[in-house]
Amino acid sequence: MTTAERRRILITGASSGIGLEAAKILLARGDALTVLCRNAERADATRAALSDSVQTCVADLADLASVAKVIEELRQNQESFDALVLNAGLQYAGHGSPRWSAQGIELTVAVNHLAHQLLAEELKEHTRAIVITASEVHNPSTGGGRVGLPAGLGAMEGLHQGPGAPMVDGESRFNADKAYKDSKLCNLLMALEISRQRPDLPVVAWSPGLVIARTSGGFFRESRQANPLGQALFGFVARDLLRLTESVERAGDLLVQLINEQLHQPGFSYWSNGLLGPGRHQFEPTQPSEEACDSDKATKLWTLSNGLISSLLARSD
Repeated sequence: MTTAERRRILITGASSGIGLEAAKILLARGDALTVLCRNAERADATRAALSDSVQTCVADLADLASVAKVIEELRQNQESFDALVLNAGLQYAGHGSPRWSAQGIELTVAVNHLAHQLLAEELKEHTRAIVITASEVHNPSTGGGRVGLPAGLGAMEGLHQGPGAPMVDGESRFNADKAYKDSKLCNLLMALEISRQRPDLPVVAWSPGLVIARTSGGFFRESRQANPLGQALFGFVARDLLRLTESVERAGDLLVQLINEQLHQPGFSYWSNGLLGPGRHQFEPTQPSEEACDSDKATKLWTLSNGLISSLLARSD
């Protein structure tokens, strides 16, 4: 590989799961990685799992002040990237009460949406492409989207309310599963709005499909705490019996595929690893849900989120 081919990539959520698998492939290719980690312990573990050549930066996505600090450090060092990969995600389905970020925002929307919008807003002029890990559950017409309450942001009164609002719509009672679906809908709308602002920039959102690792950590770790037996049974049936899931390794490979192939394709696209049948998936461009295609809602979400982020950071100073 020539020096010109070596890319610099910033990624969130690369301490485990899909992000970690993708990071391994990118490193093997010869790319330079900057990985945002929740704390110093996670940073040490991430370098141990990958390589000492990986640049790790401590940024707790549940604390906007921590995210703002690392952005300032990156900008002071005049860091620029070939790809900004917003991959981290949190879900705690099965818990009956909301959890809160350092600024008092429901944790799912704080981590999955607001922290990543702050990164995108501040670094979109310093990257050649943005890749966002979303989910098919944002779409009420898909298999996962039909289970339980559907995604829907309503008038987004929860963003007007700010700290203490349990749901983005400001109307629904707290439901951890819907909160996750709503955050993934936010990811799609955010991608759409970034593309409107920067039509020259490749902006890719994607769904890896249902990925259930065999380890105790990973994406479902919080849900396992709420219902360990139920989650174990769900994993066995979906992964081993019905073969409806995608492997972590394959999902990581798909993420790298997007980075490799879409880096020079300006505009917005959404890719989904759709289930065709037991053990069979097809990864292809897909139409998001009707709400996720609403450009006016995308602009409103971006504006409200930026206003909320600014007010929360001002309080943190």
